Amino acid sequence: MPDIVCISPVDGREVVRRASASASGIEAALTAGRKAQAEWKRVPVVERGRILSKAVDAMLAMRDEIAPELAWQMGRPIRYGGNELNGFEERARHMIAIAEGALAPMMPEPKAGFKRYVTREPVGIVLTVAPWNYPYLTAVNSVVPALMAGNAVVLKHAAQTLLVGDRFQAAIDKAGLPKGLFRTVTLSHDDTTKLISSGEVDQICFTGSVSAGKQIEQAAAGTFAGVGLELGGKDPAYVRPDADLNHAIENIVDGVYFNSGQCCCGIERVYVHADVYDMFVDGFVALTKQYVLDDPLDQKTTLGPMAQPRLAKTVREHIGEALHKGAKPLIDTKAFARDKDGSTYVAPQALVNVDHSMKVMMEETFGPVAGIMKVTDDPEAIHLMNDSPYGLTASIWTRDMDAAERIGAEIETGTVYMNRCDYLDPGLAWTGVKDTGRGATLSQVGYESLTRPKSYHLRDV
Repeated sequence: MPDIVCISPVDGREVVRRASASASGIEAALTAGRKAQAEWKRVPVVERGRILSKAVDAMLAMRDEIAPELAWQMGRPIRYGGNELNGFEERARHMIAIAEGALAPMMPEPKAGFKRYVTREPVGIVLTVAPWNYPYLTAVNSVVPALMAGNAVVLKHAAQTLLVGDRFQAAIDKAGLPKGLFRTVTLSHDDTTKLISSGEVDQICFTGSVSAGKQIEQAAAGTFAGVGLELGGKDPAYVRPDADLNHAIENIVDGVYFNSGQCCCGIERVYVHADVYDMFVDGFVALTKQYVLDDPLDQKTTLGPMAQPRLAKTVREHIGEALHKGAKPLIDTKAFARDKDGSTYVAPQALVNVDHSMKVMMEETFGPVAGIMKVTDDPEAIHLMNDSPYGLTASIWTRDMDAAERIGAEIETGTVYMNRCDYLDPGLAWTGVKDTGRGATLSQVGYESLTRPKSYHLRDV
């Protein structure tokens, strides 16, 4: 059985190597999880929250070690690395805080002679298959609420961020949850598929590619396990003529390039009203030229390498195809010395003269590039925003909230933003439409797939 290996995008060195879990090891983890879950589900929700809050504290205490680990594993600049834990904490504490209300029995209208209510019961064992791009933020979306709901959790983290699974295990072990309730396992893709198809897990929470999501759905077929899928994205931004242009430029540029564009909800295409198009493009280019593409372990670096060579290759191919079809590049990549063909270091790029015949406007690029198109009015922008197989988020940049709500109602997306992007509010459901997937995490809605309803119909005689 081949080992699972993390190769650093920084310099190609091997960061960590792990043996894939054996069949007996997987079975032992499931057996321990079932046993611990039977005990844990009887623990009051408030007490679960107290214990899991200690796990959050333990994770935050590792911040200084986590930042350089992330740089080596997936290339995020160290100046930003520890910030992911801010979002981790916000989401974890919110889901803990709302759990008692979200999991409380639902009471129908009173009926004489009867006591009737619906409880939210844990589903059993939740398998979280987490990605590398935001390894703490994506995993916390299901891990913490699954445990708060009374479930056991098996976490399979991406090969690129194996050490993140270790951090979750250490934090939860320190908090004192029942032994075996949470287990990080190292699995190959084939073994993950076998585990899903075994019928031994009750809910699968996956974040990743559309193709992998289809494989997971196929593996789960016939097991009756629940499947939650957050898949691809090609998120649009629309800049209206009444937008605060400086604010829009600053935030859209960050939404395109942060994490080297390797964001589920990063902006990949921008539609700008003709009245402000030239000013927007000039500001976008000026700000993009300020990025520093270099070693992510250097505090001055604002743009690190992409996580894997194959991802960098996709970005270069999408840009190359667009240029061949007539797109115009706005950034001279020669100004970024680390950008060399075949390297994981990819310079930021912005393209104009683009259209929807180009991959860079239709397929998930997942890198530091965006196409910018001129539009004449709201209906044209809405049409172009919806002309996509994906639908995770869409941002509208305007001073008119009524217009944002009106336009948002017409956009096929999971989240509508106004004057912000690339952020998850844990009080709102995180979901998508079309090829972006199915199901939802966060908010009260996020507890629904992690529990099952159980009705009590009690008659007094």
